[in-house]
Amino acid sequence: MVSAIIVAAGQSSRMGAGVDKLFLKLNGCPIVAHTWRQFELAECIDEIVLVVRETMRPAFAALGEEYRFHKPFRLVSGGKERQDSVWNGLQALSPHVEIAAIQDAARPCTSSALIAATIAAARQTGAAVAAQAITDTIKESSDGKLIERTLDRSRLWSVQTPQTFRVEIIRQALAAVRRQGLLVTDDAAACELIGQPVQLVACLQPNPKVTRPEDLPCLEALLRAPALP
Repeated sequence: MVSAIIVAAGQSSRMGAGVDKLFLKLNGCPIVAHTWRQFELAECIDEIVLVVRETMRPAFAALGEEYRFHKPFRLVSGGKERQDSVWNGLQALSPHVEIAAIQDAARPCTSSALIAATIAAARQTGAAVAAQAITDTIKESSDGKLIERTLDRSRLWSVQTPQTFRVEIIRQALAAVRRQGLLVTDDAAACELIGQPVQLVACLQPNPKVTRPEDLPCLEALLRAPALP
């Protein structure tokens, strides 16, 4: 059995005061509904867990009814940090779930093919993440003003979601993070902590995350575009 954990408990701080970016509309549909629909359409997903802010539970429940999502889903309250929200989502999985695909709610362009590819890779290696090879030249700067050095982009990947794992592995990894009081920015970093290899699954289509208001027109265009074969 495979579950999706859609992490939707963030504060949307970079979108401006009082704005929950997940309910902003792209082509007439809330961002999070696009993301949710992608996991509805993915045949390899059996159930969906949405991790949300407690105050937003009614809004997400109403969204599920409005769009008539039919796969079993449950709403879970988020934690202080993203890793706490993922932990809460893991505790809410059905007993027989073997694989969990963890997804940023603000990535509405994630394809069913990419979801399936990360699941297949996670079955083989235990952990797999969607990623894109870096093509820009990457500079390092401590003050945001002066360049200190150029990094070797041939070894750099931009890691996205879904990040997909055998459930026992990601539980072990996040338990280690919690025991040590560490803060990690993604789930793969928790696996690195326990020495678990994580496979890169190349994204063949754009899979951006909505972060700032200026991202919206680009995302609308991507959602209108036909999928690549």
